[in-house]
Amino acid sequence: MQIGKKIRALRYQYGLTQEELANRCELTKGYISQLENDLTSPSIATLIDILSALGTNLKEFFAEEQEEKIVFSHDDFIEKNTDDFTLSWLVTNAQKNMMEPISVELKPHGKTENDFPHEGEEFGYVLSGTVIVHVGSKKYKCQKGESFYFTASKSHFVENTGDRPAKFIWVSTPPTF
Repeated sequence: MQIGKKIRALRYQYGLTQEELANRCELTKGYISQLENDLTSPSIATLIDILSALGTNLKEFFAEEQEEKIVFSHDDFIEKNTDDFTLSWLVTNAQKNMMEPISVELKPHGKTENDFPHEGEEFGYVLSGTVIVHVGSKKYKCQKGESFYFTASKSHFVENTGDRPAKFIWVSTPPTF
């Protein structure tokens, strides 16, 4: 780890000049410059003072942040194909997240597996075709451009009664697929 580079980034983040940081820590501007260019190393006490002036501490400063994956491409998707449907998990490792978005393509006269009651909520948005959303003993028709939303306290599944494929985005929270 380049301590100086990271200190410079924090200083820039707070909009401080080298002189302002030096004054806050009772150091010289030259020392801060040498530190940021990795020409010198601070004592632990000096580093604690500098980090305090920059609004952080040793633990946070040295913590290695893992880069969070934000964008997922088709190559990242995981698919499950059956005779009735194709599921595509749109976010890898969604089980560790609070939501689990999937893309579902229902073949003509196909249906998803019956999902038993569980905690959480379900949301869907129909991209093409028409689906029938079964929640408990009730059925709801949902067409292209419409969405559905329900608590998952009853068994549920989605069915395509038409002669053409239907496609929709389905988001479950917490993840259950």
